[in-house]
Amino acid sequence: MIIIMKSDTPAAEIERVSSELRRWEITPEKSVGQQKVVIGLVGDTSEIDPRQIQNLSPFIEQVLRVKKPFKRASKEFRYGEPSEVVVPTPNGPVTFGQNHPLVVVAGPCSVENEEMIVETASAVKAAGAQFLRGGAYKPRTSPYAFQGHGESALELLAKAREATGLGIITEVMDTADIEKVASVADVVQIGARNMQNFSLLKKVGATLKPVLLKRGLSATIEDWLMSAEYILAAGNPNVILCERGIRTFDKQYTRNTLDISALPVLRTLTHLPIMIDPSHATGFSEFVPTMAMAAIAAGADSLMIEVHPNPAKALSDGPQSLTIEGFEQLMLKLAPLAQFFGRWTKIPFATATPNFAPRVSSTAGVST
Repeated sequence: MIIIMKSDTPAAEIERVSSELRRWEITPEKSVGQQKVVIGLVGDTSEIDPRQIQNLSPFIEQVLRVKKPFKRASKEFRYGEPSEVVVPTPNGPVTFGQNHPLVVVAGPCSVENEEMIVETASAVKAAGAQFLRGGAYKPRTSPYAFQGHGESALELLAKAREATGLGIITEVMDTADIEKVASVADVVQIGARNMQNFSLLKKVGATLKPVLLKRGLSATIEDWLMSAEYILAAGNPNVILCERGIRTFDKQYTRNTLDISALPVLRTLTHLPIMIDPSHATGFSEFVPTMAMAAIAAGADSLMIEVHPNPAKALSDGPQSLTIEGFEQLMLKLAPLAQFFGRWTKIPFATATPNFAPRVSSTAGVST
């Protein structure tokens, strides 16, 4: 259930209404949007008559029941306004959200050594990425495959951030590792195989560190949003959803199937920012540029691209990794497209071509 307050409601009145609601053994959560203040009610509201709440204050505009099982993740919980996840980085805060420029995350599947990760970080930053991705702990199908260097790789990620100022996104696999991963990561990633590891989701939610939640290999959209609900319910509002391809029946030509339709569907269901990972979705570097451009056209808030200085010698996921030169060329293509769709991201050496005229947008936070 949510309460929509009138735009001129005094802060003291909002607090008074919240205090009254707490007496009913429910928890009010205030969400401040651009036009409205929404109070979400967490707890068992099934026996509460909306008219009882409506009578609490003349400043209450509307009382609505949220029918979705994912209450906090639902679009209604914020009265239709998209949420923002603001991540502090050494280069300044970066905002993930529907009304902000495209955020590009790039880097190797695994952190292999200091020279490789610093070289890659410097290159992707120069091309326009705002975050470095790199696995310290790697979930692998085979127990004999490279599992990552663990804690020593976290130290190398910290060195790459010190050298470049990029934000760091890396995966946590075990509740025992949350503290040390969160001490380095600016955004903690929950991988596809752990999407329904509810103990891990609860613990990560309690850290308040921004969380990137990847969609499970065979997860429905509702499964995915219910997993996000675990993090939100633990008190962490900073969740970014990442579509990385789902497992279907064709394994010969692509690694997974990129569910690009999930983007418009999610826009009708949730306020959370959405990232697309075309590298894991396709599994082959030659298909990554096309799917990255499709993701921008479909309205993605962020892209995650795997990049390696020498993909042929990568310890994991080499076939889907772009070379540094390939990533630079991709960014040159993405820049005018993102500009055309009002999601321009500033890329140092990329300039829009005459074929893509900037689209005038009144959306806050978008630079053109």
